Amino acid sequence: MNGLFIGGEWLPGSAGEFDVENPADRTVIGQVADGGPADATAAVDAAAAALPGWSAMPPRQRSEILRRTYELMIRDIEELTALISAENGKSLSDARGEVTYAAEFFRWFAEEGVRTGGDYGVSPAGGTRTVVTHKPVGIAALVTPWNFPAAMATRKIAPALAAGCTVVLKPASETPLTALAVTHLLVEAGVPDGVVNLVPTTDASAVVSTWMADARVRKISFTGSTGIGRVLLKQAADRVVNSSMELGGNAPLVVTEDADLDAAVAGAMIAKFRGGGQACTAANRFYVHADVADAFTAKLGAEVEKLTVGPATEGSQIGPLISAKAVDGVAALVDSAVAAGARISHRADIPDSKGYYFPPTVLVDVPADADLVTTEIFGPVAPIVTWTDEAEMLRLVNASEFGLAAYVFAGELQRAMRIGEAIDAGMIGINRGLVSDPSAPFGGMKQSGLGREGARAGLDEFTETQYLSIDWP
Repeated sequence: MNGLFIGGEWLPGSAGEFDVENPADRTVIGQVADGGPADATAAVDAAAAALPGWSAMPPRQRSEILRRTYELMIRDIEELTALISAENGKSLSDARGEVTYAAEFFRWFAEEGVRTGGDYGVSPAGGTRTVVTHKPVGIAALVTPWNFPAAMATRKIAPALAAGCTVVLKPASETPLTALAVTHLLVEAGVPDGVVNLVPTTDASAVVSTWMADARVRKISFTGSTGIGRVLLKQAADRVVNSSMELGGNAPLVVTEDADLDAAVAGAMIAKFRGGGQACTAANRFYVHADVADAFTAKLGAEVEKLTVGPATEGSQIGPLISAKAVDGVAALVDSAVAAGARISHRADIPDSKGYYFPPTVLVDVPADADLVTTEIFGPVAPIVTWTDEAEMLRLVNASEFGLAAYVFAGELQRAMRIGEAIDAGMIGINRGLVSDPSAPFGGMKQSGLGREGARAGLDEFTETQYLSIDWP
C-alpha cells in the first residue's frame, strides 16, 4: 500500500494523496497518502507505545530483524533499483549501487548493535565504583532527502533501531515510494508494530514542526539543506533535542602536478557525475595545477562527451535532474560563470525529451569567486580553476563555509595526505572519488552539519550515556 504507516497499519493521509512523478519524462508513476499534523502526532503516539518493548528487547533479537531486512533488500534488489530509477531518475547502475549501499547499513548495524559496550572504573578518590552504560535516546524523528531515497533512510533507521529507539520518518515528497518499499521489508522482517512509522507529506514544515514541538520526540536526524537545518536546530534548541544534521556541501577536488591523470579523471567522473552530480558529497569545484590543467581537462572532457544521458530504462549513464527548478538553477550558475569569463570546453548531448535534463558540462577559465564555484551546484557541471601555489590553493579550498567532503589526487601519497589533512572537511578521498562507507563516520565540519552517520559513531548518535555511582566502602 502507498499509505501512511502508523502503529503497524497502512492508513490514508489526512490531506488526501499526492502524485509522484518520474523526472525522466514527467509522467505520474503513483499516488501516495499525504500526511498532516494529526498524522504526525499519531505516529509519535505509536512510537511511544512501542518504545518500552523495543528498547527492552535483547540486542541480539533486534539484530536478527535488521539482518533479515538486509537479506530482503538484497533479495529485492532489482525491484528496488527500478523503483529508485523511476522516482529519482538516476541510472540503473547508480540505483543498483545505492540499494547495495543502503542494505549494508542494516547488516552493519545488525552486527554493531550487539556490541553494547560500557565501562567500569574505580573512583580515584576511592569509596565508589562507576558503571557506565548507554541507553536509547528515545523516539527519533528522521527526515530524509530525495537524492538517495533508500540509503538516506536506512542510514538513519538502522542505527536508531539497533540502539533501541523507535522512529517516525518523513521521506522527501519527490521520492516517497522507496521509503514505502523499505518499510514493507522491515515489516516482513518482523519489526513490531509502532517501531517504524512513516508519514509522507507535501507539507514537510507542518509535519516536522509537530514532531519538534512534541516533548516525546528526543532526537532529530536530518539530511538536507543548510538553511532548513538551521531552522530545525533553532526548534531543537527550544527543547534541547539531541540533533544530527547532514547538511550542504561544496566539495573541492584537487589535482596536483604529479598526479596520475588517468586515475584522477576516473575518480573525478565518479565524484562529480555519479547520480548526475546530485549528491552532497559531489565534487563541486576542481582545483587543477596549471602545469597539467590542459591535459586533465582534455581527458576529463573526452569522458564527459561520451556520457549517455537519458531515461534509466534506455541504459543511460546519466539521468535527469529532479525538477525543472533544479535545471533552471544549474543553468543560471553556468550562465553566470560564462558571463564572468568562463568558457564551456566540453559538453555531452541530452535527449529531446520532456524530462528535466541538463547536459554534463566542463568549464575552464572559471574565476575562483564565481557563483558556480562558491555555490553547491547539485548538477553535472565541473568548473575548473587552475593554481600554482599550494598555500593559495588551500586558502581558496578552505574559504567555503561548507566542509563535508573533499578529494585529493597526487602522485606522492605523503603530499596527498598532507593536503587532505589541511582541508577543513569531514571526509577526504585520497586518490579515489568515493568516500562513503557504512563502516566509516559520515559527516562534515563547519556549515555542513553536526554528528556522524555510519560506523560506531552512527550508533552512538542514538544513545544517551548514563553512569551508576555505586557506594563501595
